[in-house]
Amino acid sequence: MKKDLSSVNRREFVIAGGVALGSVASAGGANRAPESGKTRLAIVGTGSRGIGMWGSPVVRDYSDRIEMVGLCDINPKRVRVAEQLIRSNLENMDGHLSSTGGPSESSGSGSTIPVFTDFDRMVKETRPERIIVTTMDSTHMRYVIRALELGCDVICEKPFATDEEQCRRMIAAEKKHKGNVSVTFNARYGVSATRIKELLKEGAIGDLLSVDYAEFLDDDHGTSYFRRWHGFKENSGTLLVHKASHHFDQLNWWIEGDPVEVTAHGELQRYGRKGPFRHANCRLCTHKRECPYYWDITANEYAMKLYVDCESEDGYFRDACVFRNAINISDTMSVLVKYDNDVLVTYSLNAGLPVEGQIIVFNGSRGRIEVRNYGRQPWEVDASAEIRVMRNFEDRVVPLEPLRRRSGSHGGSDRLIRDHIFIPESPDEMGHRAGSRAGIMSAIIGIAAYRSIERRRPVRVEELIDIT
Repeated sequence: MKKDLSSVNRREFVIAGGVALGSVASAGGANRAPESGKTRLAIVGTGSRGIGMWGSPVVRDYSDRIEMVGLCDINPKRVRVAEQLIRSNLENMDGHLSSTGGPSESSGSGSTIPVFTDFDRMVKETRPERIIVTTMDSTHMRYVIRALELGCDVICEKPFATDEEQCRRMIAAEKKHKGNVSVTFNARYGVSATRIKELLKEGAIGDLLSVDYAEFLDDDHGTSYFRRWHGFKENSGTLLVHKASHHFDQLNWWIEGDPVEVTAHGELQRYGRKGPFRHANCRLCTHKRECPYYWDITANEYAMKLYVDCESEDGYFRDACVFRNAINISDTMSVLVKYDNDVLVTYSLNAGLPVEGQIIVFNGSRGRIEVRNYGRQPWEVDASAEIRVMRNFEDRVVPLEPLRRRSGSHGGSDRLIRDHIFIPESPDEMGHRAGSRAGIMSAIIGIAAYRSIERRRPVRVEELIDIT
């Protein structure tokens, strides 16, 4: 298999109506006979994540197993551009379209992939066996459920849902239909995350009692959420769902328990109405010289092709102002979670700091594990991870060997996820693969957290969903 050079970003998919919006084109391939032995695959949502994580790498690395039969997006220009980028392997080199990154171009062509704006029509004409859902967070549910209704298996990007009603409907749909659902949590696959799992399973610190998890996003990465659709609660479920579901999934996986009660606080301290000035987007702004968050999107060929050139269809600005008054999510959050096995978790998330990374502490009945995880790039949290183990009644600290990130996007985690999904016989000793229950249980912590902020009280998970 070729070295994974893909890069990723959360999907730029703006709601402009319902699922069925009409077909763009069938590009010489709809209703083709299946190629023997290959799984027919389609993607709904053709922003950076859809084509960088799934489209280009799948076509490039799994063509012996997978036939890409369709692409769907509500933006007709974007889906056409995405199809061209997938076939040419023009890929963004950094996961968050930062001001320092740009595209790279490699050779490749291949057959044209049919493109659509009507999801039902794509499924009926191209007959995929599996659907990858990489749309805007709040729309994951509609495509997951519809794919199951149409007889397809589903691969869904996190977060699996953005409110409790979506969780309930997802649970009911999977019980009703036969399709299999996978949820992609690349944070599980990190070098440090896996090493922590090993230590906990080995009983390195006895029984786990509590975890302190501090997540910090730097000025580039943290700010990126507030210039995109993520800045609106109705789209992302706040960063406690969109971003933190990575971390809540890690916690659920490490702790091997279910959350039962959540208490949270959150404030908007840096962005939105807190800003000194504002404009629709960076390109047209008269405050370019004085704004510390100005981003010149015109310097990024990838972003220009996929977003700026497609703005006429949906009015979505990829370089929107981080000080828009309408932004309604927090940038500073603190959460307390109680688990059914009595483990307690404190979690904090701060966006827009001088450094990117995590500090995670595990307190056990016989010791303590400390993890310092700093990124070489804003999104590469496994670039340099330090793990120390301390045991009660021992006058020494055991520093483990520094962990170096794997090559590839998200510390090589994206490639490992794809292998687990498209090479089902690949081993999974640590239980990295995740299904719909993991998706629900990670999302519900963030949902309970923002409900706690709204209601100014602790929220029990059983108030929101029935997980039995």
